[in-house]
Amino acid sequence: MRGSSIALAFTLAACGAEAPPSEPVTEVEAPIEEVLPVMGPERVILGFGDSLMAGYQLEEQQGYPEVLEAVMRTRGINARIIDAGVSGDTTAAGLQRIEFVLDNMGETPDLAIVELGGNDLIRGVVPEVSRENLTGILDALAERDIPVIMMGMRAPPNAGPEYQSAFDNMYPELAAQYNAALVPFFMEPLIANPDLLMGDRIHPTAEGVQAMVAATVDDVIAALPEEES
Repeated sequence: MRGSSIALAFTLAACGAEAPPSEPVTEVEAPIEEVLPVMGPERVILGFGDSLMAGYQLEEQQGYPEVLEAVMRTRGINARIIDAGVSGDTTAAGLQRIEFVLDNMGETPDLAIVELGGNDLIRGVVPEVSRENLTGILDALAERDIPVIMMGMRAPPNAGPEYQSAFDNMYPELAAQYNAALVPFFMEPLIANPDLLMGDRIHPTAEGVQAMVAATVDDVIAALPEEES
């Protein structure tokens, strides 16, 4: 599922993180260090988000869910990650479709990755509205006893201190409220190395996705509930 996405370019410009065009591209360290045999029961993970989940303009196997699944399997985890990312989705759009997605999975996932909010940022959605929408999504998952890991976003400084504080604090506060795991800033590897962005300065390249997976795979694995004996 492809389309428009979040305003990372807005964030990068605000943070002054634009790399000079003459800088060489920094190679990303491969997230796979050792290949272990896949063992145990299948662990189903729902990847619910926007274009960062959907893999905007990437090959099918280059998106975040697909790369994360592959890396988890090299760790010996029998992971199957369902890509339910829709490019351009806001938290409101996610709230509208979460029940439909869960009803049509045919199974209850062991974990849900919730990655939304960046498109709210570019549209200037009031953080209280984004929080309300995310609360609805988390409620839907909680009602089905599905553990969650949230992928946080951050507002740029030029959004204003009040907006920035309300938006940035939304993720840790909701994670605490719902006992969810949290990655504070999903885009951190791209802010540190803008060469990992596509030409639009918004979306990650295939190498950027690999960096994002490398930075978050341990958090996702830790968020998985223990296997039932």
